[in-house]
Parts: sequence; structure tokens; C-alpha cells
Amino acid sequence: MLVKIDGVENKEFSRNKNLFLSFLKDNTHSGKLSPQVEVFKSIDVQKDSFHWVMSTFDVDRDFEKVDPAGWNLKNYLANPVILWSHDYSIPAIGYAENVKADTVLEGDIVFNSKEFDEFGWSIGERVKAGALRCGSVGFIAEEVEFLEAKDRECDLIFRKQELLEFSICCVPANPFARNGEKKLEITEVIQEPEELSYWDKLTKGLARA
Repeated sequence: MLVKIDGVENKEFSRNKNLFLSFLKDNTHSGKLSPQVEVFKSIDVQKDSFHWVMSTFDVDRDFEKVDPAGWNLKNYLANPVILWSHDYSIPAIGYAENVKADTVLEGDIVFNSKEFDEFGWSIGERVKAGALRCGSVGFIAEEVEFLEAKDRECDLIFRKQELLEFSICCVPANPFARNGEKKLEITEVIQEPEELSYWDKLTKGLARA
């Protein structure tokens, strides 16, 4: 998670979830935040003709949720940029169409053509090939709800937020947002250790001569 306070990146908040949570509590009144807090959250998506699920109501790896009913899309629809990894210093690599928020935030992505943007086009080719499949929403948090119960499933819910941009990126925070009903099943492959010969053990310092 990347966090900016009044336009300035706060690396401590990005690294320390508890510190960020304390800051939000201290600066939230009746659910509304007083400073401008920009949050960038990544998701794992599945492409289908570049139709992307941009955000869901699932608990992400930061133990937070983003309410799909709370998206403010007015400004984004006037400038629906697609960026690479939230990098504002380079031109947009594409744009979004048909963006809407119902049960999820979703839209169609159009990548730039090779004729005028080889980098943006190459990102689209990577998506087409399946080498890239993650995206990330950048938004201004407007209202939050803190959950204090011991059996809570997450720490807080972003209830109202303005969408700034959507980025293609490499590593997701929300592994559940997919273009389909089935959630991503994460499995771990455990490889059995290889049986070493006596000579291999000797050369690796695992046996005595």
C-alpha cells in the first residue's frame, strides 16, 4: 500500500499499517477525514478483452475493505487515465471506458498504440500474453469506518472515496478481485528436499570426512 498525505508520500505509513491506522483515527471526525489522504491499492485481476475488475469489497492484504457503493467517479470519468505503477511523471499508457461501480468497480481498458507509445503498447502486450494481470486503484479517502470488535475481519472500511486513476502493476494487495465469480485460489507448492549423496554432503559441509 502506498499512502500520500496532502500530496506528499509518507513512507512510514506505507510500511507501518498500525501507524497509518492511528493517524486516520486521530484525523477522522464523524467518519470524514480532515487532511487529503491518497491511497493506492493493488488488486489481482483476470483479463477478458481488457475488461478489468478494478476493486472489490473483499478484505485485502492490508486488512482493509473499499466499499464499491462509495466510489465518486465524476472527475475520473472526465479524465479516465490508465497509468503504469502510479507513476505520474510519465504519460498515461492508456485510458478506460465504461467505468462503473455496482457490486465491484470495473471498466474496459484501451492501451495506447505502438505508433506513438511503444512503452504503453508493450504493457498491453504483456497483459494480452498473461505476463501482467494486476491493477491498482489510486483514490482520495473521504470517509472511513473503523471496526473495533475482537472478531472483526478487517481494521477499517473506506466508505467514500474519489477515484484518481487506475494503474497496471506487478504485485496485488487485493488477491480476490477477478473478472468472474470464482475467487483466486492461492496454492503453495512444497517441494520435497532432494536426497544428497555422501560426497554432496561432504562438499556442502553437511558431513564429516
